[in-house]
Amino acid sequence: MKKLLPIIFLIVSCNNPSDVKTNIEYLNSAEHIANDYPFSEATIVNGVIYVSGQIGTLADGNVVEGGIEAETIQSLKNIEAVLKRLGGSKKDIFKCTCMLKDIKDWPAMSKAYKSYFDTQNLPSRSAFAGSGLALGALIEIECLALKN
Repeated sequence: MKKLLPIIFLIVSCNNPSDVKTNIEYLNSAEHIANDYPFSEATIVNGVIYVSGQIGTLADGNVVEGGIEAETIQSLKNIEAVLKRLGGSKKDIFKCTCMLKDIKDWPAMSKAYKSYFDTQNLPSRSAFAGSGLALGALIEIECLALKN
């Protein structure tokens, strides 16, 4: 029991709720606001950027042509554009969630996804299929990144 007391003290002292920063920054470009989307482009909490799901849309609002690989790359470019506005880059991404229209696209999506990042430092990732995505997109990707 004597050995456990210092460990318990350490755990309790490190978990003081008053030490937790609770500021949340909501980030939206003028274009995002003008489109009246029902979500923020990104939020920052305790130094972590939460980028909302991005589909492979071009500047004109249309989904890029070329299938799952093209949409995957464009989705990642859209994520990186959000991060760049916040002073970051794709190197700051540490976790992605990929939502596919059809799980059969997983191999081609994975190939394109992997080609976008430094293969020595790939973000952790989850991928799953749903029943439909906005604008008929084949993929939507959201991510977490560190704020530098």
